[in-house]
Amino acid sequence: MPASERPRERLAAHGPGVLSHAELIAILLRTGTKGVSALAIAQQLLVKFGTLQTLAGASLDELRAIKGIGRDKAVTLQAAFTLAVRMARELHSESPVLETPDRIADLLREEFRTSAVETFHIVLLNTRRKLIRVEKISQGTLDTLLVTPREVFRHAIAANAAALVLAHNHPSGDPTPSDSDVKVTRDLIRAGQLLKIEVLDHVILGRATPERARDYVSLRELGHMYS
Repeated sequence: MPASERPRERLAAHGPGVLSHAELIAILLRTGTKGVSALAIAQQLLVKFGTLQTLAGASLDELRAIKGIGRDKAVTLQAAFTLAVRMARELHSESPVLETPDRIADLLREEFRTSAVETFHIVLLNTRRKLIRVEKISQGTLDTLLVTPREVFRHAIAANAAALVLAHNHPSGDPTPSDSDVKVTRDLIRAGQLLKIEVLDHVILGRATPERARDYVSLRELGHMYS
């Protein structure tokens, strides 16, 4: 490949915005393997996983199944995608308040986007409703979660949180709450009342569609936030 067409040289000359997904991934891979360039391996990754979202959620073993991807390259890719998730969270960490469902959705959207199973998080807030931190509580099989008040409030007490917001994803894409979602929410509200830690909302993220403009629902907005 002529030097001027190599991804690194193109980025240095024109900036990252002009590079394709495959070219940016090739830069992370650094080198190819015998007879196969880093760019060709990057293109194979995109063909296999289809989207950046799916690629970002791939395990080390899944990445290493691609010829030319060893342990070090797989680790580099996972590190890069994890940094992207953390950067998205950091951009929202200075919000004056995080009790509204749209801000909670913005905070967690990128992290949930890569999850193929239901993952339950709590957003811990101080008395001014500013973010303390986000804790991942559980991860289940598709559409199945196990969430206990003991685990949720152990983290809240350790962080000295005054309030929290529950959040999880629906891998199906439909954020409509199930009966079990509502029951778990009410159980946690009751537990929070005993501990003087307010459960402000439960936000469920899915995917937007032409018929559904928002990719999330708020159980508070739906009227389910009572014990």
